[in-house]
Amino acid sequence: MHLALFDLDNTLLAGDSDFEWAQFLIEQNVLDREVYEARNQAFYDQYKAGTLDIHEFLDFQLKPLARHARSQLDAWRREFMQRKILPIVTLKGRELVKRHLQEADLVAIVTATNSFVTLPIAREFGVEHLIATEPEQVNGEFTGKVSGTPSFREGKIARLDAWLASRGFQWGDVTESRFYSDSLNDLPLLQRVSHPVAVDPDPTLKAHAERHGWPIISLR
Repeated sequence: MHLALFDLDNTLLAGDSDFEWAQFLIEQNVLDREVYEARNQAFYDQYKAGTLDIHEFLDFQLKPLARHARSQLDAWRREFMQRKILPIVTLKGRELVKRHLQEADLVAIVTATNSFVTLPIAREFGVEHLIATEPEQVNGEFTGKVSGTPSFREGKIARLDAWLASRGFQWGDVTESRFYSDSLNDLPLLQRVSHPVAVDPDPTLKAHAERHGWPIISLR
């Protein structure tokens, strides 16, 4: 089995959907700009520096989902896709995903961003399988909490293994694996696959890739 895995933010997208979702809610006056904009930027800076406390961030990111009806959230998400996401979908990213799909690889997007935000983005790329952080739901409404292990750092490996098991596979069944990512936070999964690929990498990942002879590509 050949496995092709893609990070989403700043890899297939020329931007960060997590960050943009919070900015979108601020622009809609759903979140208070003075309170949330600085925190959103601070969390993003921590992520890029590799110092993010994922549980603290998810408390910030998922709480707003619990304050509004699902129908309203779905309406905002449709507008968010049009205004914020489609402009940062990379053509080269589309082409790369399409090539792996045409080669009959098992393709999945593996992202720390929550599935409410990222599910329509995965569909935009034609990817059926999404491994993302899961917001907890009760009767179809969000609680503001996370369900299970966040898909972040080593959590991406745990979630990937659980996803493979749900399909009747284990890692030993994978004969060839690729993971495309921009971020130092993805080093655990990049080090696990047989073919790690650094995509428009941050400085830490770029240096690591150069030391280990990993391919470095740009989708911008």
